[in-house]
Amino acid sequence: MSLCNMKQVRNQELLLKIALRIKQLRELKGVSQEIMYMDTQIHVARIETAKVNISVSTLDAICRYFGITLSEFFQSL
Repeated sequence: MSLCNMKQVRNQELLLKIALRIKQLRELKGVSQEIMYMDTQIHVARIETAKVNISVSTLDAICRYFGITLSEFFQSL
């Protein structure tokens, strides 16, 4: 099967956990979704509602914004 014909995998339960963790980190930092967007150019509102299947690269950028590693991010899931 070629990569072009592969169906995208979507784990809604995991996406919800990731969304909640991002929202928690954002609130702990005391920034709004709008401020975070201005700082990162990432539309966090769509991510926090688990409407998008977030890429590893985007998650890495979010972790760097919060000053944590991907490992630290997933430890509390």
